[in-house]
Parts: sequence; structure tokens; C-alpha cells
Amino acid sequence: MPFVPHTPDDERRMLAEIGVSSIEALFDEIPEDLKSGVLTRVPDAISEMELLRLMNERARSDEVDLCFLGGGAYEHHVPSAVWDLVSRGEFMTAYTPYQAEASQGTLQVIYEFQTMMARLTAMEVANASVYDGGSALAEAVLMAVRGNKKSRSRRVLTLSTVHPRYVSATRNIVRNQQIEIETVPYGATGIVSCDDLPDEDFAALVIPCPNFFGCIEDVGELTDWAHARGALVIAVVNPTALALLQPPGRWGEAGADIVVGEAQPLGIPVSSGGPYCGFMCCSKALVRQMPGRIIGKTVDTDGRTGFALTLQAREQHIRRGKATSNICTNQGLLVTAATIYLSLMGDEGLRSIALQGHQGMSRLLQRVARIDGVSRRFSAPMFHEAVIELPRPANDVIETMRQSGILPGYDLGEISPELDHCLLTNVTETKTDADIERFASTLESVLAVQPC
Repeated sequence: MPFVPHTPDDERRMLAEIGVSSIEALFDEIPEDLKSGVLTRVPDAISEMELLRLMNERARSDEVDLCFLGGGAYEHHVPSAVWDLVSRGEFMTAYTPYQAEASQGTLQVIYEFQTMMARLTAMEVANASVYDGGSALAEAVLMAVRGNKKSRSRRVLTLSTVHPRYVSATRNIVRNQQIEIETVPYGATGIVSCDDLPDEDFAALVIPCPNFFGCIEDVGELTDWAHARGALVIAVVNPTALALLQPPGRWGEAGADIVVGEAQPLGIPVSSGGPYCGFMCCSKALVRQMPGRIIGKTVDTDGRTGFALTLQAREQHIRRGKATSNICTNQGLLVTAATIYLSLMGDEGLRSIALQGHQGMSRLLQRVARIDGVSRRFSAPMFHEAVIELPRPANDVIETMRQSGILPGYDLGEISPELDHCLLTNVTETKTDADIERFASTLESVLAVQPC
């Protein structure tokens, strides 16, 4: 809908009606030291034409011919049908489906998404309404601490190979509830061994698969280790990888207890940092601790199939002190995209996409291994992402390759100084053999030139 601003006269009349002298007086409970005061860094106004030109210039600065950057957001082919359908008005402008009688279409889409995610992860329950992978992990940690009756600890152990941004977001969200996040360092192969885990009381163990370096952890052994010590298992997974890898519901003897991840690979384009869509699944035993919404399938009084909100343990619906979460936005639009994407791909299509990514990454590693000074940093099995060690700082190589239209990956020096010569590189089904050869030949040329 269009934004229609109020005139100064409108504002005066509304303030007079409620007996307030000014708009500022409506916010008098905010301490003065928290207020920004007069804005001194706002630039001068520009015309519409100048604004459009500026935005176009900034948009073009993001353009590259080939992108091998992963690190949690992946460039997959999105069939045209996905966003042709998602962009329809009834999807694009749909709001939270509070009234079941007026929201059957939206409710069914969310129900189908839940069903697909539960099947993909081999879990019993799935929800909708988690902002992104990072906030999904934070909610899983809160959920595990609430739901683990065997542990009195408010400590959660996470492998250091979990996405660092996810861990950072989780710490920011849970620290005010006095929950501690402790990490275990990875080994020379790029994964964590059970021998390195502390034999102490933890509410949960967080296991990534694939991990941030693209490696496959020994998920079965780690899961059994945690369960043997009374800890719940939180799995952080890439949904595309689950078309090839063992689903977390079957890890070890009993499977993971909570599964979270980022649904961006499922039909959501990489658009300069967003949008994202987290997902969360769990066992039935923990369903009452799950945040967000769960859509159920039922029948009406005439025996016709219908859908309804069956569980919504949020602060908007119950007493704030009893709520499991303050998540207040339904990711319905992105859930719709993911549901359409999964419907179009099917089992074989998703498996084919996953296999192409894995095979493409294997070919890239074989090719760059022939370049002097270049090698794979970690030897553990990988999916479609790997760490390449370079003879020069990765940041320098990235900047130089960008000038040739190639974004080769992520500079791991940003997360650890000891990895400043390491490049996290990803391959999906969008990359051809010619693309891989261009990557390798450009990298070879860049490394052949001595830095100034």
C-alpha cells in the first residue's frame, strides 16, 4: 500500500486529541543519554534522478561474472516458476494466517513446507517462522536448555566448526538468560574428534554438517557421545546436502534432537546479503518447547480437509512469561518459495543438484592442486565447499581476482589470523567445467605475479 504522510496540521490535531504537547513527548520514557539528538551526518537532499543513478552505481559494484563464494549463502539455479508464483499478489502481500477460514492457502503452503522439511531431515516435527540460520540456532539453544530435564547446566557445547556468524548471533541472543556457549577446537583434518570433547555436564552439543569449512563431521559418533552424557544434540545442516548425506534424524543410535539450518539454498536467490529463511525441526518429545508456529491438518464438520494453527507458543498468544520465543514475523513468503522449489525439484532433482555441487568441487580441487603453492587445507571428506590454502594472503588474491570478474571465495583470515592464507570456496550446479577452468587459470595467473 502507498505511504501517505501526515501533514503538520494532522499531527497537531492528533496530539491535541490525546493531550500531548509534541511527538517527542510520546517518547519521554527513553533516557536522554540514549537519544541521538540532532542528526548531523545526514547528507543533503538529492533529486530522484540522482538517487536512481547512485543506487544503480552501487548495485553494479556487486556484479561479478562468476561467484564461488559460499560460507552459508549459496548461488543455486532458481527455476523461473518459483518467483513467478511467489510474486503473485496473494502471496506477496499475505499476512500472518490468524484467521483459518480466510487463510487456507497460506496455511496449506506452510503445512507442506513443514512436511517436506521433516521428511528431508528425518525428524518428527517441523515449524515455520525462524528468521535465518543464526537465529534458528539461538532458538534451538534456548529450547534445549528448557527441554533437557537430565541436565541442570545452562551451558551448551558447540564445535568450533559451526558457522562463526551463527555462534556470534546465538551468544548475543542467549547471554542475557545466563546461558554459556563453549567451543571445542577443530583438528588438523578440519573436524572435531570426540577425544577432544570435555566430559562435563552440558545441556546440548551443537554439531554442524557440513561444517563451516565444508567438511563432514563424524556425526554418528558425536551424537552418541552427547546422548551418553545426557546432552541433547542440535544439528546445524545444509538442506541441499541432506539429499546425499544421512539425515540428522538417523545420526547415531537415536538421532539428533533438534535440527536447524538456513533454507536459502531452496529457491531463494543470493541478493547482496538476503533475504534468508531459517528452519527448525525436532523430536516429538520437545515439541512443546519449539518456538514459532506449527500448522496442523484436520477436517471440518463436513469432513473436508482443512488447515489450522495448532501450536503457536509465542508471546502474542500466551502470557509473555510463558512464551517460548519473541519471534513475531512469519517467514511465509520465503517458505512459499522453498516449498515451490522443493516441489519442482523432487527427490531426484535435489539429489542431482547436490551431486553436481560435490562433483564440481572435487574437479576444482584437482585442478588447483596443480598450481604451485596451492593445496587443500583440510583432508576430511567434504560436500560442495572446501578450504584452499594459498601462498599469499587470501584477501589480496580475492581483490585481484575480482578485477577479472571472479569472486573466488571467502577470506578465512577474517575469522582467524592463522587462516589468513586460506580461501573458503564453493561450487554449485551453476558452475560448468569452463567456469572451473577459468577460476583455476585466473588464480594461477594472479599467483604468478609477484606482489608489489
